Amino acid sequence: MFTGIIQSIGQIQRLEPRGGDVRLSIGAGKLALDEVVLGDSIAVNGVCLTVVALTGQGFSADVSRETLSLTTLGGLATGSRVNLEKALTLSTPLGGHLVSGHVDGVGILLERHEDARSWRLRIQAPDELARYIAHKGSICVDGTSLTVNAVDGAVFELNIVPHTIQETIIGDYRPGARVNLEVDLIARYLERLLLGEQAASPKASGVTLELLAEHGFVK
Repeated sequence: MFTGIIQSIGQIQRLEPRGGDVRLSIGAGKLALDEVVLGDSIAVNGVCLTVVALTGQGFSADVSRETLSLTTLGGLATGSRVNLEKALTLSTPLGGHLVSGHVDGVGILLERHEDARSWRLRIQAPDELARYIAHKGSICVDGTSLTVNAVDGAVFELNIVPHTIQETIIGDYRPGARVNLEVDLIARYLERLLLGEQAASPKASGVTLELLAEHGFVK
């Protein structure tokens, strides 16, 4: 588990293909690795990866074929900058929100413009994630915990303050950029709970207006 508060901007040092998978070697930047051991989890652009080697000022992690296909990690190149966060502990301040490091989909940055010292971003999410994104709710973008300012269908808006621009790779974003998205954990589990016994059905497609009406949530 993670908090979505980025601790360092790292850099891809090497990508080593291994039978369809890839081993990433990542320079950790200012991320403290003195207490990191093999098997620990580190989120890389919001993707939970397992440390398989420590390399002085960096670490290596294997990325499976599935992760390469479902996240933006497959598009990284040597020199790419990445957001890094170590897994939280029971003493970690929860400054963001609970993040699992399991990416739900890839979004596309539609627009970026300045608003005083902040940036306003508009991101197109996959249609199937739209029902989990709520006004003033939380969303994780490339591992960064952010608050949704507005929602229009599958498009949502964010306000990025100067500190976040400086301390994450969001400062590199340009329209067309692909970003990893993880929706709020509570929204995902709430949907399954609302399905009740229907959750066991192979045809269960999610919460619908008919299901909400059946349980008295809408009239």
